[in-house]
Amino acid sequence: MRVGKPIRAYVGSAGVGAASEYISRTPAGVFTLTEAFGRLADPGSRLPYRQVDRSSWWVSDVDSRHYNTYRECTPGTWCGFRQSRSEQLGAIDPYTYSVVIDYNRDPVIPGAGSAFFLHESEGKPTQGCVSIPHNRLRAILRWLSPAADPVISIGVGRSATNVLRDT
Repeated sequence: MRVGKPIRAYVGSAGVGAASEYISRTPAGVFTLTEAFGRLADPGSRLPYRQVDRSSWWVSDVDSRHYNTYRECTPGTWCGFRQSRSEQLGAIDPYTYSVVIDYNRDPVIPGAGSAFFLHESEGKPTQGCVSIPHNRLRAILRWLSPAADPVISIGVGRSATNVLRDT
């Protein structure tokens, strides 16, 4: 069931479509939203939430067995992935609050794309995430309920909303 109006968002600089690790494109489709994180303390999320810091990483190293997963690792140490090819979550300003978009998570296919989040907007295209204004993100984060099996529908024009008409 759709609740509320669509929200204008920024997507990857290469648009929406087939995503990969090698292009700044937002994946098209309907994806579950099962966990959240942020640099700030939990704003009252009902999703599992973790506060991140500079030892918090999302692994984008395609050669790592930890590809497209969250990991804790002290900067500059080896933890089974190359930090230079991963996102240091606590060091990225738009990750004030973020919701993980469950793209390429089960099964994980190396190179198919990693680290796709719904996060705070900087007013410009992203590297593949979806970004919205801070106040809307915070409200959504507090509203999402795991019991309702929340999803995000990512598409262009009518393709983004037509999939929700039958639910």
